[in-house]
Amino acid sequence: MPKEPLRPDRVPDIKPGQYSDGHPLDEVQYLECKVILKPERFISRKSFWEFAKLIGPTAKKFDVDFSTEGMEDKPCQIREVLFIDTKDFRLYNNAFILRRRIPYEDGFPVGDPEIVFKFRHPDIQKAAEMDIRPTLKGPIKIKFKAEALPLRDAIGGYRLLFSHNVEFGLSELRASEDRYSMDTIIKVLPALAPLKKHKDERVELVSDVIVEEVLQDVGFLDFGKGIKGKTNVALWRARGDHRPLVGEFAFQLKFKRRDELHEKVLSRGKDFFCALQRAARDWVSLGTTKTGVVYRLKGNPPNAHE
Repeated sequence: MPKEPLRPDRVPDIKPGQYSDGHPLDEVQYLECKVILKPERFISRKSFWEFAKLIGPTAKKFDVDFSTEGMEDKPCQIREVLFIDTKDFRLYNNAFILRRRIPYEDGFPVGDPEIVFKFRHPDIQKAAEMDIRPTLKGPIKIKFKAEALPLRDAIGGYRLLFSHNVEFGLSELRASEDRYSMDTIIKVLPALAPLKKHKDERVELVSDVIVEEVLQDVGFLDFGKGIKGKTNVALWRARGDHRPLVGEFAFQLKFKRRDELHEKVLSRGKDFFCALQRAARDWVSLGTTKTGVVYRLKGNPPNAHE
């Protein structure tokens, strides 16, 4: 495998094109930066704030403002996450991810469970050209993200993945339908049609695990020129035995057009992201993603594009 560049120069441009119905290709409108963390470091809510102490001093070195105002008293958020795939991980091996997530308040699930379907790939053109839209009449939300992650084998650089997502509520699916049938899923998500192998095929819970996500918002980062975003630290653990699986530090920036990301702002963001990895060296876990950890729980690593 060729050595990854320490820091990609820029997010590549997307060649103009359209989907089968004539709709122009989606453009990247989010930049999400993630650092995967060792789960054993998180033993209480206080652990999230111990990590957060590394953010402010690092941000200050690059003229990035970090504020925790109003965050110290915010409770942890609890969300349940599960992944669905074929027995042989055919979705994930072809760069697709299908998951369900639902938040909890005061110990009880609230709202409509959220279905997220994504195509995540290192090639931005392939990610853009994948039409992830469902055949639903209800509300959907499309997000096309550039995701920055540390290098697989070294601290202090980054690599890019491109995540083309659609989100919709579970209530948009008819309750009478068999939701674990590949036929049902393809009827809603036609992008998966080429993956079907045989009649009556079904999907199942990945690794037989339901993830409990414990997430703490810790502050806001302001890179200047109106580019700012909330930052959080999270722990994923297995529901039932509370076995810690993986941690994550993340922040997300939203923009309408690529030119809103001024060169100076991008430079600050890159420098901060790389420096934070070095400052948090003892916390960082290289070579995976949160989804990848779940898929590898039973010792059968898939051939993912991550």
